[in-house]
Amino acid sequence: MLLAEDQHVIREALVTLLSLEPDIEVVQAVESGDAAVAAALAHRPDVVVLDIDMPGAIDGLDAAAQVRTRLPGCRALMLTGHGKPGHLRRALSSQVDGFMLKTASPEELASAIRKVARGERVLDPSLAVTAWNLADNPLTPREADVLRLVAEGAEPPEIAGRLFLSAGTVRNYITAIVTKLNARNRTDAVRIASEAGWI
Repeated sequence: MLLAEDQHVIREALVTLLSLEPDIEVVQAVESGDAAVAAALAHRPDVVVLDIDMPGAIDGLDAAAQVRTRLPGCRALMLTGHGKPGHLRRALSSQVDGFMLKTASPEELASAIRKVARGERVLDPSLAVTAWNLADNPLTPREADVLRLVAEGAEPPEIAGRLFLSAGTVRNYITAIVTKLNARNRTDAVRIASEAGWI
């Protein structure tokens, strides 16, 4: 298996713990999504274990998608410090093979790796209710585009110029977004949509 984790101490601890398992071999441990893709292509592991939030051009979920495309036989197990609904939604929609929290015991992680290697799908038990309750995205694609630009700090006139809309139309979109998300204001709407993985 290949491990991608940006925090050095955690990465080394996981390598040490997983190396104690007689049937698990860590072929390489890397610190970014970009490095994970390159290492997977070089080593062709059966399983990649990827942290979601990593520095570089791509995060763990994007790296998992690239590995799946380029190495269809390689399975991906996501590992994260927090089960944000947005991360879980992206993981499920990108069809990763497993999703575990870093709070899992070494035995649970090793068991998850074995299951993923056998072709099973694994979801950390503490995330089952979150997965069940994930709501559908209420935003239209255009509303999501507008809210992404709001999240970048753009004001309605700039958003209008970038999306070839009138400023009035942009303000109408923002009002509709705030209403749909039951948000207090556009900043709150950005927070809600980001946490849910809609933008």
